[in-house]
Amino acid sequence: MAKTQDFTATLKEMMGAFPVDTTAMENAFKSTATLNEKLSGVALEAAEKSAEISSKWTKDTLAKLAEMSKAKAEPADYAKAATDFASASAEVAAENLAAFAEIAKKLQSETVELLMAAGKEAAEETTAAVKKATNDVTAAAKKATAAK
Repeated sequence: MAKTQDFTATLKEMMGAFPVDTTAMENAFKSTATLNEKLSGVALEAAEKSAEISSKWTKDTLAKLAEMSKAKAEPADYAKAATDFASASAEVAAENLAAFAEIAKKLQSETVELLMAAGKEAAEETTAAVKKATNDVTAAAKKATAAK
């Protein structure tokens, strides 16, 4: 009966000749974690500013509603109060929507800057890792050929 050859020793020797460097993976993880932290910071800052605008807008609207709901001496004063409220609300809405647009614009530009910097950094790290791996494999191949 034919006996199967045991390749365990050969595989161990081969794996030892081509060591795996995990620092590239560790650096990639750290870079990703740092990028996520920066992106979260930008998003949270935008959310905080948006919440401030929404809160101020709500308080202003409630104050104007309180003024509008006060008793008036003449029926025409009610129509004037409603008209004043509507025009003031439209003006404030335009201002607040412009403020929201500025927040979104800033968020977008900061995100693009972060992603471009991360892409550049990743490309540099990848290039360095490939060069190192190439050098390691070349050295291991030379060592393996010289050993024969």
